[in-house]
Amino acid sequence: MSIVDESPMKERRKSFLLRIDEGLWDDVATWAGQELRSVNGQIELILRRAVEERKKGSKDDWDFNK
Repeated sequence: MSIVDESPMKERRKSFLLRIDEGLWDDVATWAGQELRSVNGQIELILRRAVEERKKGSKDDWDFNK
């Protein structure tokens, strides 16, 4: 189940639960702090950049089943 933020002043966003390894969380939290972002903002930035790169490049580069 996801929750959509219906706030008229913001772009629509979906909320979801993410289970993540504690060590990875710590690394992302450190990285976010260095860039003055929240962990949520940092994860969104990482995902956005990854999707943009996938759209630009070869989809084979993102095939993790190789």
